[in-house]
Amino acid sequence: MTGPLVTGLAGVALALAVALLAAAAGFDRERSFWPVVLVVVASYYELFAVQGGSVAELALEAWLLCGFASLAVAGFRWNRGFVVAGLVGHGLLDLIHGRFLPSPATPAWWPPFCLAFDVTAGGLLFFRSRVAPTPRGGRAGSASRPAHMEAHNPETRT
Repeated sequence: MTGPLVTGLAGVALALAVALLAAAAGFDRERSFWPVVLVVVASYYELFAVQGGSVAELALEAWLLCGFASLAVAGFRWNRGFVVAGLVGHGLLDLIHGRFLPSPATPAWWPPFCLAFDVTAGGLLFFRSRVAPTPRGGRAGSASRPAHMEAHNPETRT
C-alpha cells in the first residue's frame, strides 16, 4: 500500500509533466486547455460514484461537477483566475471529500494524489498567467509563435 506522501509526490510529478508537455507541444497556447483540464479533473468523482452504484452520490457529484465546470467556462471566457481557483478549490475539496461524500469505489490513494495534482496545476497556471497572460479573446503565447507558424494562423490574416 502506497502512503499519502508518495501518492502526493506522484500527483505533483504528473502535474509538472502535463504542464511541460502542454508548453512544449503548444497545447497551453489555447485558452481552452486548462479549463478542459479542470473539467476532466472534477469529473473523476463522477466515475467513482458510478462505480459505487449510488444514484444519490452520483447526483450530488453532478452538482459539484457543474460548479467546477462553471468555473472552467468563466476562466475560458473572462479570466484564467477562475480556473486557478477551480483547480486549487478542487484540491481543497479532496481534503474533505471522503468525510462528507464517502464512496467505497474511491481508491484510498486518490484524494492525496488529486490534491497534489490540482494544487500544483493551479499554482503552475497562476505562475504562467503572471509570466505570459492570455490576450482577451485570443491564445496565450500567440505573439511569441515562430514566424512560420503565424503564416498559417487564420487569426493573423487580414
